[in-house]
Amino acid sequence: MSQTAPRITPLQPPYAPEIQQQFDRIMRGAPPLVLFRVMAGNARAWEKFRAGSLLDRGPLCLRDREIVIDRTCARTGCEYEWGVHVATFAGAAHLTDEQVRATVLGAATDACWSAAEQALIAAVDALHERATLGDAEFTALSAHHDEAKIFEIILLCGFYRTVSYFANGLALPLEEKAARFPK
Repeated sequence: MSQTAPRITPLQPPYAPEIQQQFDRIMRGAPPLVLFRVMAGNARAWEKFRAGSLLDRGPLCLRDREIVIDRTCARTGCEYEWGVHVATFAGAAHLTDEQVRATVLGAATDACWSAAEQALIAAVDALHERATLGDAEFTALSAHHDEAKIFEIILLCGFYRTVSYFANGLALPLEEKAARFPK
């Protein structure tokens, strides 16, 4: 994306007290992302976004959650959200440089992934390509994850696909400290 300003103007500080409290809760003291400032400018969209309730930790460990989110964003070509997540969470999720690169350029079968992680990536790819899980993908996921985690994986894929639509469709400029897609 070469554009430097989003197609819809983000909110500027000072924010309404309720919005500031929401930003503080989500960002934990860091400045709000452009995505949040754009979304918060439309009360209905912002409420729906926050009501998705997927900004919490959920039943997946951080590493699995980030693999799902990073792969979903990579598959949708959303460098904005992929970059935010890699910069913010890749280290804490113990993703190696090779694994971060593989979320964009690799395959589910890459040797850098464990069998459980390969099942995650295959599931993300299947949902992206076919909007369903085949028996083999579901069986592989079930070997490593209970029903609550499988629900979360599917929800995360859908939620971050929607986030990617917003970021890509509104041409959000890349965050300054976010990672960039590997070449």
